[in-house]
Amino acid sequence: MATLANATRAGRAWACYDCGKCTASCPVARVGGTTSPRRHVNLAGSGDRSGALDSAALFSCLTCALCDSRCPAKVSYTELVRGLRELAHDEGREPACPHGGALQSLMRMMARGATRQDRLGWLTPDLKVEPATGEVFFWSGCTPYYDAFFPELKLETLNGTRAAVRILNALGLTPVVAADERCCGHDLLWNGDRDDFERLAHHNVALVESSGAKLLVTPCAECARTWRIDYAPFFAAKPPRVLHLAELIAERAGELPFKTSRARRVTFQDPCRLGRHLGIYNAPRAALAAVPGVELAEMRRNRAGAACCAGSSWSSCDRFAKALQVERLEEARATGAEVLLTACPKCQIHLRCAMRDPKLGSRITIEIRDIAEVVAEALDGKES
Repeated sequence: MATLANATRAGRAWACYDCGKCTASCPVARVGGTTSPRRHVNLAGSGDRSGALDSAALFSCLTCALCDSRCPAKVSYTELVRGLRELAHDEGREPACPHGGALQSLMRMMARGATRQDRLGWLTPDLKVEPATGEVFFWSGCTPYYDAFFPELKLETLNGTRAAVRILNALGLTPVVAADERCCGHDLLWNGDRDDFERLAHHNVALVESSGAKLLVTPCAECARTWRIDYAPFFAAKPPRVLHLAELIAERAGELPFKTSRARRVTFQDPCRLGRHLGIYNAPRAALAAVPGVELAEMRRNRAGAACCAGSSWSSCDRFAKALQVERLEEARATGAEVLLTACPKCQIHLRCAMRDPKLGSRITIEIRDIAEVVAEALDGKES
């Protein structure tokens, strides 16, 4: 059961120097929010349970880990927040989830096995996959739901999912794509619902274990973090090697039969889960460097200093989040790039949403795509 002591221990709140670098780094605080990681750490560290749970910082935190990376005392504010959210959830407190909490409800339905899915409907005849067993497991994530859930954004996150399988096929891999894959539970875990997260973890781990896969590949940064870190304790034996698709491309780029591609200038959004949470910065850049004609123009803030897309596990969608998203879009546009590439569907969704907001982002126009699409198109020789 979650306790304040466990949360403060996991977050190392006791080590805080009270220097304020966390609050100075906080994206939400920087654009005008009242969030102060320093004050929140002090409340939790002093044993002020009520203050720690009532603080507005509890659910306004993006868990982007920028403050963690800059803390001289190695306090993990993101782990503290996650522990406190679990405690809050046990007491019946929930964040004010956007979209009426529908996405969280869908995740909980999957956790309880109470929804019949069409998990394979996105596959096209040209994609070679296995239904149950094989050496490689392809974890598609929730893109089959996102495109249907946000029609007004004209999303095509499934294009990146299909492109990922095409890349695997080009490498001679025929991955398992399971009909009973369920949400990895990332958002539930980070919003404090550990019980439903664990239900999903047990189901999904059993699914992958039964496939016999030695390698799991996913194009989603959040799924990669969940499988590599949060699912590790749920395996009875040695877990499979977990790679984000960008890592696999970077490792085996020399085996991909690239064709001539038209020159294009792109920029790249480092997802928080792939970057600061997993420390993966070079792989996406190495993957892009292998694609003929692609020139990467870095945004001013990149790699460990990259700006968050302000998605925050579908739990924070306010004026501060929108301000951060528009700021990031302006930064991408300033590079002169034609395309803003992402390695996580959530980044694409949130940035597209901000770009379509007439009050905020309508002045910004830039194409947003998944990194897998650009790589797959170079294999096909397409000019889109």
